[in-house]
Amino acid sequence: MKKPIFRRAGIASACAIAIGITAFAGSPVSAATGDDTGEREFVVLFAEGTSAAAAQAAVQAAGGTIVSQNTDVGVATVSTTDAGFAAAAADQSVIEGTAQNRVIADVPDTHKATGEAVKEDAAEADLKADANVKASAGAGAGANAKGKGSAPTADPLAPLQWDMKAIGATADGSYKYEKGKGIVVGILDTGVDGSHPDIAPNFDAARSRNFTHDIPFDANGDEIDGPCEEDPDGSCDDPANVDEDGHGTHVASTIASPLNGIGIAGVAPEATIVNLRAGQDSGYFFLQPSIDALTYAGKIGVDVVNMSYYVDPWLFNCANHPADSPEDQQEQRTIVTAMQRALDYARHRGVTLVSAAGNGASDYTKVISDSSSPDFADVPGEIAYTRDLLDPASCTSMPSEGRGVISVSSTGPSSRKAYYSDYGNGYIDVAAPGGDVYDTPAGTRDYSAGILAAYPKVVAEAEGAIDADGNVVVPWALKSCDASGATCAYYQYLQGTSMASPHAAGVAALIVGKYGVRDFLRGGDYLPAEITQARLEQSAVDTACPVPAAFTYTRTLPSGAVVTATHTCEGSKGSNGFYGKGIVNALKAIGR
Repeated sequence: MKKPIFRRAGIASACAIAIGITAFAGSPVSAATGDDTGEREFVVLFAEGTSAAAAQAAVQAAGGTIVSQNTDVGVATVSTTDAGFAAAAADQSVIEGTAQNRVIADVPDTHKATGEAVKEDAAEADLKADANVKASAGAGAGANAKGKGSAPTADPLAPLQWDMKAIGATADGSYKYEKGKGIVVGILDTGVDGSHPDIAPNFDAARSRNFTHDIPFDANGDEIDGPCEEDPDGSCDDPANVDEDGHGTHVASTIASPLNGIGIAGVAPEATIVNLRAGQDSGYFFLQPSIDALTYAGKIGVDVVNMSYYVDPWLFNCANHPADSPEDQQEQRTIVTAMQRALDYARHRGVTLVSAAGNGASDYTKVISDSSSPDFADVPGEIAYTRDLLDPASCTSMPSEGRGVISVSSTGPSSRKAYYSDYGNGYIDVAAPGGDVYDTPAGTRDYSAGILAAYPKVVAEAEGAIDADGNVVVPWALKSCDASGATCAYYQYLQGTSMASPHAAGVAALIVGKYGVRDFLRGGDYLPAEITQARLEQSAVDTACPVPAAFTYTRTLPSGAVVTATHTCEGSKGSNGFYGKGIVNALKAIGR
């Protein structure tokens, strides 16, 4: 989850490690307005059952104008120049709460040029337990690999997919019995590269949507998404088949890369991928796009969604923490309520909700600290501050702690809980491979212990992973071509709970494919989310806490520094804080 939970996209707290939602919220349905005009945007939550007319009247009475409205869950984005809007809105009986969208400065035309994506330095990522730590190909893996036949039983890079072997998703495992054909998986992330050769065969462009608006710079003038190069008109609205971060593409690939003689195969290699983009290029995930993506998923018959992020700007939304102002407390309550409505809307329509647990190496069931919130500029000079003694009873990370959401922790090649993965008895539902580059006998870094999946060529170029001739020049990326050599694609190693969650989402897709019934209304198959989750948990492989339960991780960083941390696992073999109900298993899930 930055954060794509955890890289900005990844996870930060939940995803790859930074990204919080943001990547694991606030944001823009339209480009946020400039500070100098005095204009502000708010996400407004209405009482359930409020009519569109009553909502409009209440907003107008409070001094605002509705920019866009999601009537399915009673939420609207509102623009106002009235400094007292929030207070006035609180006096309206049909308005339950407001959350201010962080203000973004206007972007001069001179900045609308091609930008470059920049990845965090690998050493720095190690120190932060980033979900986007790169992994090398490992012994025996070449930087370029070719397929060996037109009808492969396994794709060329399958030998490097220890993660698929760990859950029985292989050519001689679950692929023989169930591939998820016709099951629709929505990717709520930074986007999906629909042109990637190992995604395109399963990509549904017609139903894909981009619910975000690129934000070039924040109110402090710092780059967020960078210049808007995709759209000649400078609208900052990327097409729905674009991923300029790479996080969403990696996630989608793990779920449903096809068996096609190139690269890798996903857990459900015949499932349909729908891009429901809710994250910025930078990995921030804001409230309104997340809500809109979830309700859209419920309407079009999506079977499973993967959410490897947390909603910005608060990693933990606290109802009444004394360090927060009354306004911020109210905002956080609004975020939780609005997101829960959207989650409920989708789940009640058959959408199984899967989320990364986070990469903060923390027990979510214990008193905790948060030094990363708010993580998006509101006014020039705003910075995050430390909130100590957060009570888990009144502080909620969304969506991973939402009702009805399957929270997934991360494991390494040895099946131990990954050193960065968040945990907690009662918080974690299941575990899945997410990579742990320090899961080695000596605790030294082995990049092949990461998760290998698709890498957008445009991002690889921007990050310097390939040269002008298209050859890989870094140890954490690979190139794979089909048997003819005419079609090639790129792959990268990442680690994080952002990478664990899609394994669970893929297994959920297999469950719907195996046990679902024909959906004559929306097409495809249908299985109630409650049944899908129950089967996912029941079929997971029980994994006991380590002995002793207080497990100490030892990592030797590239600098030579040795880092240790102790995490305590609570619970029984069948249900505990490290693995939940167990490690997901594709074969067992489909009754094999």
